[in-house]
Amino acid sequence: MVYFSQDELIIRDMEYEDARKITDAEIEQGWNASVDKYLKRLDDSKSGRAVSLVAEYSRKPVGYINIYPDSTWGAFGGKGYPEIVDFGVLEKYRKHGIGAALMDTAEKIASEYADTVYLGVGLHSGYGSAQRMYVKRGYIPDGSGVWYHDEICKPHGECKNDDDLVLYFSKKLRSVN
Repeated sequence: MVYFSQDELIIRDMEYEDARKITDAEIEQGWNASVDKYLKRLDDSKSGRAVSLVAEYSRKPVGYINIYPDSTWGAFGGKGYPEIVDFGVLEKYRKHGIGAALMDTAEKIASEYADTVYLGVGLHSGYGSAQRMYVKRGYIPDGSGVWYHDEICKPHGECKNDDDLVLYFSKKLRSVN
């Protein structure tokens, strides 16, 4: 299904062949990437637990995002709120509006399920542009503090500044009728 189309940019359902192409491009740009992450998201999508999207620019997959309509983990897990998971745009395609189009599409899909959406963002510098973008888009910290390995990190607790150290944010998408 195509969710957005403008000029050379298309946001559509991710397909299995996209997983390898995106993984190869991430490895090429120096990221520690594995196709397994995408295959899991695609399996979740196939079973109805998620919506997995890809951004196609000039006929190449260059970005991705996933929406879990009723996520069971994180700060809002099990409360009926959708979560945005695994969002990224290949470095050489950034600053072209692709990330904004992916987020707009994900938020529109999420709004079909609830009035609020949430996401977790990593805290190390590799997530800096995402952290700024979420704040500019109106996301606010949920107030539960830092999470590590899917649990709240207790004050003075042990953690490592890796991809599992996150802060959860939420955004009100619409007023409750």
